[in-house]
Amino acid sequence: MAEDVGITSVAEAERKGQTLEIIDHLIEFFHRLSSLDDLIRWGGYVGLACIIFAETGLLVGFFLPGDSLLVTAGLFAAKGDLDITTLNVLLSAMAIIGDTVGYAIGAKAGPKLFTREKSLFFAKDHLLRTKMFYEKYGGKTIVIARFVPLIRTFAPVVAGVGQMEYRRFVAYNVFGGIGWVFSMTMTGYLLGRLIPDIDQHISKVVIVVVILSILPGVIEFFRERRARGLKGQV
Repeated sequence: MAEDVGITSVAEAERKGQTLEIIDHLIEFFHRLSSLDDLIRWGGYVGLACIIFAETGLLVGFFLPGDSLLVTAGLFAAKGDLDITTLNVLLSAMAIIGDTVGYAIGAKAGPKLFTREKSLFFAKDHLLRTKMFYEKYGGKTIVIARFVPLIRTFAPVVAGVGQMEYRRFVAYNVFGGIGWVFSMTMTGYLLGRLIPDIDQHISKVVIVVVILSILPGVIEFFRERRARGLKGQV
């Protein structure tokens, strides 16, 4: 009996130790999000793959810096710190798998997902905004959304809720995933090749990428606001 208790205590201690280790890694991860070059050095290919998957496949990943991270990874590849082919193949696969998981979540949850209350890990407003985006652009949303922060996280979920034909979804998913990853990483790669010492100004490059990423959403917001204003005057 005493031996069983001892074994149980050891097992519990090991589980607690593993939990604390995971928490430590998560804390370090969130701390490093403020410096993408530091994050890439710390996480390498595995870290990049996990982030791209989480942003595209998990509802809680909407805050992750997909565009700027891919461009920064391209800059690293230009310096020879990462292999550009490995980068593109791996992250394209993660983006495609991520959207597939998002589609499965939407298909399983169904319309009731839109009635779920907002929480720390569930951004209902972004989901509803994506639904409007999907109603406007249809299946093309899966491709277009890849280049729109926040929308890209929820687009496959909305497609799943709307029961988009799976083969059609896969075609848009593969095309959009590869197009997004290649365009972003190759932008960073070419900048790194063409502009000497640009890696010394990664923060400035990231700021430009972020501005360009949110610009379409800002333009669309003011366009819709103007359209509503004109409609109200009629």
